[in-house]
Amino acid sequence: MKFRAFAAMFLLVGCMPLGLYYKPGTTVARADRDLLNCRVMGETDVPPRMITRVIPGPLLPPRRICDAAGNCQLFPGRRLPPEIVTEDANDGLRDQVVAQCMGDRSYEYVRLPRCPAEIARTVPLRATTVMPRLTESACVIRLKGGKWQIVTVE
Repeated sequence: MKFRAFAAMFLLVGCMPLGLYYKPGTTVARADRDLLNCRVMGETDVPPRMITRVIPGPLLPPRRICDAAGNCQLFPGRRLPPEIVTEDANDGLRDQVVAQCMGDRSYEYVRLPRCPAEIARTVPLRATTVMPRLTESACVIRLKGGKWQIVTVE
């Protein structure tokens, strides 16, 4: 069961658009370095602030159960255990700091759709190393090892 859920999630990720910080003419290695530096700055400027929330458990109403002879028994309602959630309250602010840092370096966050199979079959597969100028029909092919190839169709 867990394997099926993982496999389904893995397949869905392959169909999702690729989101990345984009600047035409920049090497992917340079963009990765800039993003890492911005993330480090975000962690430094906006450290984690962990908060714990308690979400009350659902309330089960009272139940009346009767047998065939008409004898009924009333079971009282009860509350199920609460859910305890710990989260970083600064997560969203940190993401904004990273986005601002990348924007200051002239990057734009873009989402590129997955290339249709007919396009993916016709281009030689090689990871993008320099970000091309994007066209309206630009798409992406996901490669092994977390790499990707941007295809710009004229």
